[in-house]
Amino acid sequence: MQDNNNTIAGWVLFAGIVALGGTLASGIVFHGERPETMGYPIEGVVEEGGSGEAEQPIEFYLASADAAKGADVFKKCQACHTVDKGAANGLGPNLYGALGKPHGHVPGFAYSDALKGVPGVWDWKSMSEWLANPKKYAPGTKMTFAGLSNPEDRANVIAFLNSKSDAPLPLPAAPVASTPGAAGDKAASEADDAGAQKAENEPVLTEQEAQNGGMANVRGEGAPKVSAPGTTAAPAPKQ
Repeated sequence: MQDNNNTIAGWVLFAGIVALGGTLASGIVFHGERPETMGYPIEGVVEEGGSGEAEQPIEFYLASADAAKGADVFKKCQACHTVDKGAANGLGPNLYGALGKPHGHVPGFAYSDALKGVPGVWDWKSMSEWLANPKKYAPGTKMTFAGLSNPEDRANVIAFLNSKSDAPLPLPAAPVASTPGAAGDKAASEADDAGAQKAENEPVLTEQEAQNGGMANVRGEGAPKVSAPGTTAAPAPKQ
């Protein structure tokens, strides 16, 4: 009986060795690598080799936001939120008229202390930050949504939410982009203009005036008196 147990244990050990060897061999033959181009985008994941351009303020994207496109993006939120007037709360609160309201404004909904503790109201900036990363905006929030990394998607959703209100807020104008060095260029231009003006106002001296005292001769201050050719300078009167 003991010999049979040893035989069975030996075969089990042998089978494990064979399985491990097969796994290692298949890993060498079928080596997998990350494709250069992903087959589909993953929400919240930045593709490698991206442009790296800095994101503009949300007002920049709101200036051209499309509420209809925002309604399509909002379908990701419908599992937890309603947005029509008078609709019941879901796992999340009803979002009708949310913009401009304080955090935790829906009566009777059990907001997390993390979100209720965030000061201020739902304005353009705070709503964008919340939609981008709820857990970063209110650490400890019960909301499990990963967020919208695309600022255009966030702007469209905000425009859609804004339209679901008795008094929609006017969308902001795009901020004016400031060009680095513009102030310095303006100061240099003003300095050049001042120098040019000064040059235009400078008196023009003849060669003889320059030899006889320059600006002093022009102003009449201390210029030496030169007699005309062929004449003798009059003696100074005696005191």
